[in-house]
Parts: sequence; C-alpha cells; structure tokens
Amino acid sequence: MNWLYVVGIVVFLLGLMFSIALHEIGHLVPAKIFGVRVTQYMVGFGPTAWSRRKGETEYGIKWIPFGGYVRMIGMLPPRPGDDPTKLRSNATGPFQGLIETVRDAAQEDVLPGDDDRVFHRKKWWQKVIIMSGGPLMNFVLAFVFSAILLVGIGLPAEAPIVSPATNTCVIPISEQRAACEPGDQRTPAAQAGLKPGDHMVSFNGATIGSWNDAVRLIRSHGPGPVKLGIVRDGKPMTFDVTLIAQDRPNLEDPEKIDKNVGFLGVLPTKVMERQSVGQVIGYMGEMTARAAGSIFNLPEKMAGIWQAAFSGEERDPQGPVGVVGAGRMGGEILASDLSNEEKIAILVSLLAGFNLAMGMFNLIPLLPLDGGHVAGGLWEGLKRAYAKVMRRPEPKYVDIAKVLPLTYAVALVMMVMAGLLVYADLVNPLTLTR
Repeated sequence: MNWLYVVGIVVFLLGLMFSIALHEIGHLVPAKIFGVRVTQYMVGFGPTAWSRRKGETEYGIKWIPFGGYVRMIGMLPPRPGDDPTKLRSNATGPFQGLIETVRDAAQEDVLPGDDDRVFHRKKWWQKVIIMSGGPLMNFVLAFVFSAILLVGIGLPAEAPIVSPATNTCVIPISEQRAACEPGDQRTPAAQAGLKPGDHMVSFNGATIGSWNDAVRLIRSHGPGPVKLGIVRDGKPMTFDVTLIAQDRPNLEDPEKIDKNVGFLGVLPTKVMERQSVGQVIGYMGEMTARAAGSIFNLPEKMAGIWQAAFSGEERDPQGPVGVVGAGRMGGEILASDLSNEEKIAILVSLLAGFNLAMGMFNLIPLLPLDGGHVAGGLWEGLKRAYAKVMRRPEPKYVDIAKVLPLTYAVALVMMVMAGLLVYADLVNPLTLTR
C-alpha cells in the first residue's frame, strides 16, 4: 500500500471537514448574536462520533464527512391552526400533508418562552445575514487559501536559470529524440561554458527579468555574437556567446514554426514564484468566473459525467468532481514525484477551489440551499418596504414552507447528482495524467 496516497486522502478530507466546520460557524455565530436558539452544531452526517453539550447547544462530529448543519428552532412558521385564536386547518392533499408534517417537526424544539428566539420571527435582514454567513465563510476561506498559495508558496513558473535537463547538443525539432548522439553540434551555451544553475540576468545590456524576456531577446537577435550576463554562485559574470539560427516552435502557437530565430540552447528551471497580495484578487476573480461558468453549465457537465460513468468516455478535466474524486486526487498528488512545494501548492489550490465552488453553489436561490433562505429573507424585506411606502399593514413573515414540494424535488436532484459523481469518481476518476 502506498501510504503517501492514503495520507493525501486523509489530508484533503481533514481540509474539507475544516471548511465545513467554518461554514457552519458562519451560520452559528450570527444566529446566536441575533438571539436564535441553536440546539445542534454538527460537522458531518449519519451517526454521531463525538458530541458535547455546552449551554443550550450540542456540538459534535458525525461519521460521514460530506456536510454539516446547524439546527435552529422555528425555521418554519407554524400553520394557522396552531394559533389558538384561529381554527386548525386540515390537510387536503399529499403536498399539504407533507408541509404540515415538516411544520410540526420544526416546532418540536420550540419551548414556552421561545417566541422571540425562533428563526422565522427574526427581522428579514437578520435572516439574510444568518443564512449567508456560511457561504461568506467559504469565500473567506477561498481567499485565505489563495493568499497562502500565491503569497506564501507561489505559482509554478519558468525562471531564466539554466536547468540540469539542458542538452549540450543541438537537436533539430524535426528529430523526435531527447538525447545527444555522436556528431551532434554543441549548443552555443555549451561552447561558451554555461552550467546548470547559472542565472541569466542581462542580454547585450538589456535586463532579463523572466524566462519570457530571455526567449524574446534571444530569438529576436538572430545568429551572431552577444554578451550574456549571468550570476553563478552569487557572483556576476559576463560570457561572450555566439548564437546560431534554428527553427523553433512559435511561442503563441506551438503548431507553427518560427524559421531561423536566434538559438542559445538552454532550458529554464521550474520554480515556485511568489506573487503579491494584489494578485490574489485577480486570481480570485479568474477562479470565480470559472466556478460561475461551471455552475451555469452544470446540467451539460453532468451529462458528460453520465457518459464517463456508463459509456467509458474520457472525463472532462474542467468538469465537476465529487468529494470522493477530489480525495483520490489528493492522494495521487501526495504520492506523485512532484516536489514537496508543488504538492502543497496543488492541495491548497484544490481546497481554495472547493471552498469557492461550495460558497457559490450554496447561494443558488433554491431550497434547501442557503440561497433559498436568503431569497426568502430578501423577498420579505422587499414586501415590508413596499408596504411601508404604500402605508399598508405590515405583511406576515414569508412562509417558505409553501415551496417545500419544490425543495424536495431539488434535494432529490442534488442527491442523484451527488450519487452519480461518486460513482463516476470510483469507476472513471480524474487523474493528474489527464
């Protein structure tokens, strides 16, 4: 057994549990601030692995680490018949019966004296803050993980440092080989005496700040003598190098060939290049746009998952991945031949992406997602504002129980999607080689 693979799965799952725990804290803290009585705070689903009661709230961890919940009393308003001044209404159909059953369950934890501590009686803006607190916490985590990645670790980049993998001979691009053969012409770099680890800093007096700078200057110069400034073991040095002309792949389109461009004969060194805090915002913007596009195209993407699961088609690298698939990727990353920095960077990037996607998905304005409750609160605020402007009586609380049939339909679709993703991740998983 590859223990690094197992450790990678465990590390990812712990990161996921940490994200879920903070998501639920995003609901718990504002709920307590606004006086809602919270009976349970749980990370995970299924049987309880550990719990402890503190005050009026039970805090615990459950065995299935694929979610969590905060249980607040009075999420739904009671039915009209529960008001002693009104007659009890009777269920007349399956949907109405379902709604009333759920209403009854929502009232089980409501005790005498809890009138002002039930969720549905809170001000509309308090409901919005409580229910948006979870996704907001995911966005904060996504930003923190992105900052750790960019500022603390860095992104993979090619530095203008001569790589140990650099060949000392000229191999034409028409020849599909990687090693030198007897009789091959030596590269200008080898003839000039460049060594692995030499850091190129100037080209005929022009500063080299990146590998792209070096490539652009070398190619545009063409064949002929140049002065190449390097730093070797901390000491600046200048080499006289005579470039030669070679056909090389186009930088923008590798399918095209640039004829007779300047050629030095070195490969760059891959490094983790740290970014500024300001670049984290741009990175988050790009990641958000990709996540929004993925959510918008989710029905189409799930059709591809179906084909991958049951027809053996190749998984779309940009398609959705479930918790099982992401866990397997975490194991594969840790068991790979990448450097430790690269492994940590990919795992942190994976957690950042999952938190962002989790937050955005939860804000979809459909129950049982947090966005459904947020939409209910905003609608209630809009109705109350309209009534105030029109000098009408204050409207009643928005009764989200009326959309419970739709809620159960959405929940069923989500369970089917989750099950399909788990199956696809088991039989046709995404891997680092795809």
